[in-house]
Amino acid sequence: MSDKISDKDKKDWETFLSQKEKLPNKDKNFIKQKKLIERSIDLHGYTLEQANDRIKNFIERSYYDGVNKLVVVTGKGLHSQNEIDPFVSKELSILKYSVPNFIKNNKDLMKKINEFREADIRDGGSGAFYIYLKKLK
Repeated sequence: MSDKISDKDKKDWETFLSQKEKLPNKDKNFIKQKKLIERSIDLHGYTLEQANDRIKNFIERSYYDGVNKLVVVTGKGLHSQNEIDPFVSKELSILKYSVPNFIKNNKDLMKKINEFREADIRDGGSGAFYIYLKKLK
């Protein structure tokens, strides 16, 4: 292969550069903008039963409203009083662990969910998580 550029190619390049016409961005048509509709819920201070009831209703209502991203704030369980009761699981009575466990064991809720993910630090980090919902059929 030669490093030399032919005179014809040089002329074509100069003609192209001198034109004022803009080339269309073909990729722009293929970029699909996914608009996230977001809702959040804070479960601080709720009992395990209250939190599970609230999250179930929250997910169902959001799904039917067309929301596709949920931010669920549970806290990290640092101030939990469960350590006082020796008959209570130290992990599963903390909302951080029990709420996702409740959701994953509820088949009706899982039919509406695409993905779980730990939240970014700005949304609560390890004391929160995201739920991405499927589209309403």
